[in-house]
Formats: sequence, C-alpha cells, structure tokens
Amino acid sequence: MTVVLRILLAMGMACGLCAPIGGAIASDAKHLDIVFVSPGKTGEVYWDMVAQTMQAAGRKLDAKVEVLISERNYRTMQELGLGVVARADKPDFLILSNEESAAVPILEAAEAAGIKTLLLSNSLIGEDAKRLGPPRHILKNWLGDITTDLATAGARMANALIGAARNEKWQSPDGKIHLLAIGGDEITPASIARNAGLQLAVAAAPDVVLDRMLFANWSQSEAEQVAANYLRWAQRKGIRPAGIWAGNDPMALSALRAVAAAGIAPGEDIQVVGLNWSEDALREIEAGRLLLTDGGHFLLGGWSIVLLRDFADGCDFAANSPHVEVKTSAITRDNLSSVATLIATHRFDRIDFTQFRAKAGHCGQYDFSVEALISSLSPPGSARE
Repeated sequence: MTVVLRILLAMGMACGLCAPIGGAIASDAKHLDIVFVSPGKTGEVYWDMVAQTMQAAGRKLDAKVEVLISERNYRTMQELGLGVVARADKPDFLILSNEESAAVPILEAAEAAGIKTLLLSNSLIGEDAKRLGPPRHILKNWLGDITTDLATAGARMANALIGAARNEKWQSPDGKIHLLAIGGDEITPASIARNAGLQLAVAAAPDVVLDRMLFANWSQSEAEQVAANYLRWAQRKGIRPAGIWAGNDPMALSALRAVAAAGIAPGEDIQVVGLNWSEDALREIEAGRLLLTDGGHFLLGGWSIVLLRDFADGCDFAANSPHVEVKTSAITRDNLSSVATLIATHRFDRIDFTQFRAKAGHCGQYDFSVEALISSLSPPGSARE
C-alpha cells in the first residue's frame, strides 16, 4: 500500500468519524444561530407548529432559532428576510419558504452576503427554477430544500372520499359520485402539488365527478361560503354531494360548519377531508365528523434543524440530494391515539431529535417517517422533555 493511499484512507476514516454517531453532538461542535422567516400569520396553527418544532429541535441540537412572522404578506416577508441579510451579526443559516414565489430576492441577497439558506415547504418553481437552476448551482449558498410529497397526500385524501362514497353508495341520480374541492391558492408550490394529487385521483376514477375546484385563499370564512354556495347549487341541480376535499384543516373545518348549517350530517351523509394534523381536526375525527387529516408536514421545521446541524458538523445532507422530500401520513380514527397527545399539547420537546441525525457513513440518509417519530417520543411529563 502506497503512502498516498494510506493517507487517503486515514482521511476517509477521520471524515467518517466526524459524522454524527447515534445522534451525539461533539463537545467542540459550534453553537448555531438560525433565523426562520415564517410566511404565516400570528396564531396560524400550521406555521406556529412549524416554528415550535424548529425551536424544540434547536434545544436538542444546540441551535438558537429566531422566528420572524410575515403575517401572510409577501412584501413583509421580503422586508424581514432582507433585514436579516443586512444585519452586522449575521446568522449561520436562514430558513425561508417560497410562498407566493416571493423568496427569490432574499435568496439572492443572502448569496451576496454569504449567508447559507434552506427553503422549507415551498421551493423554486417556474421561471425562477429555470433561471437559478438547482441548489448550489448559481446560488452556491442555497443549500437545498426540504419539502413534503403533497401530491400523494392530495391523492390519498381524494381516494379516501371516493372509497367512503363507494362503500356507502352515495351516488347521485346520474350514477356518479360528486365532489367539491376547496383549494388554498393556485400559485404556492405546496398548494399546486396537493391540488394536482386530487386531480390525478379524480381522473383515475370514471365514476367520480369533481363539480367544482374553487379557491378560498386559505381563508376559513371564504371556505365556509364556498361550501355553502356549492351545497345550495347541488340541491338546485338534484345532485347528491358525497364529499368535500379541503386543502387544509381550517378550510375543512369551515366546510363542516357549512354542511351542518345545510342540515346535512357530516360523517353520516357526506365526508370531509383536510390536511395539517391540527388539534381541532383530530377532535372532529374522534367525533366521527371528519374522515381524515393528512399531513405531519409541520415537522419539516424540526427536520430542517436536523439537516442544518448535520451540515454544520460536516455531514452534508446533499450527499444524497439537496432536495429532501418527506412523506406525509393520514390520521384517521384507526391511528388517532398514536399522535393525538403530542399534537394536542404541542409538547414537541418530547421528540428526541438527536435520534434523527444521519449516521456515520450515511450522510443524507434520513428516516423522518411517522413510525420513527412515534418511536422517538418520551412519555408525557418525563425528564426528557
């Protein structure tokens, strides 16, 4: 064996030893300062939970996570992000969500300032993706993105409605199963994906008619009005509505109110599905009024901190791909008990985020499944919280 080969092998072994082993953080590991610019509103359950899981992960992984809230205003989001970039004391990492395709100016400014960025939930699409290419191509400091397979979630939600309607024989006089879909918007990548999944499921079901695909701008009041208008229209047309697909839980819960106001019993005469794993949705599932809530994607917050901790410690998640995609799962009455307490209490410190770090020699390989999540939970009130 040549001297050069011995040196190279030694360097490789040392690099492997530098990677996280069993979730441990080296005693000399750098404390991380991370800023997350949230696109949501104050009190908006989903984005609050994203931020809470980030901060819980930070407490386990020696990272301080500062959360700035955009209040659903893309101009505010850009102002906040550019303000972080302009700071004299810059963070180690900046996490953004490309809601309304508004993150690009911040990404470009962060590139110039030398701040490493990660996109969460919504990555680049359309002309932005064509112009800037993949992560680390033109924007070297854009490390990558972490998203969820929301097209599969959208299809799974639709198929649940279709299956329930077939089982109950909820066909209209024309022999078809009639559905309403309430989407969030037509421009946000995460919304586009779940809407596309719905359309694929319907296209594969010749006995299903999607009467309306309407958009409520993520607004509960608009969603309730959309559902009420549809139900009145269906009654006038002699259509028996079998299900309502809603792009998130707040809109699904609003649809439930419209259904009840129309004198229809949700869960008995019509099924409604949502997405978010929200506490209110879980209560409706337990009561039998909501068929399911898909999701778990609020945990992208915590998983993003795992990726950045590993990156900072020399175990680059892009060793597998700069695009990390996490699978969502559906919560129904069958598996409700496994995660209900965690979601109801928001005690995300029960999650041992150190268990999810990449193992030595396996950088970029992660198990962020709901099964791994459940196995990582400490009992409520334990010393690990």
